[in-house]
Amino acid sequence: MDSLGGSNLSAFASSDPKTAVMRQIQQEAAVQNARMLMEKLNEHCFERCVPKPGSSLSKGEESCFTACMEKYMTAWNVISRQYVARIQKEASTG
Repeated sequence: MDSLGGSNLSAFASSDPKTAVMRQIQQEAAVQNARMLMEKLNEHCFERCVPKPGSSLSKGEESCFTACMEKYMTAWNVISRQYVARIQKEASTG
């Protein structure tokens, strides 16, 4: 397995090592962003919607948590799109 995966990776990397490294960094950044999003969702929405945790969520807590997550994820996506657009704009002008 190691030699097969390594040969594929080295063949790809040898054709364009800069692109391979950039893709790896992008993938790692995406994973880190997703992890941060989940942590912030849990931290912000759970604390807001479940003031006294128990063995299950009430219908009101579920509704609050769902609405909070949807708003938070929408805001996260808007900010992410703006950030990417700004980076692309700076890269094209710089």
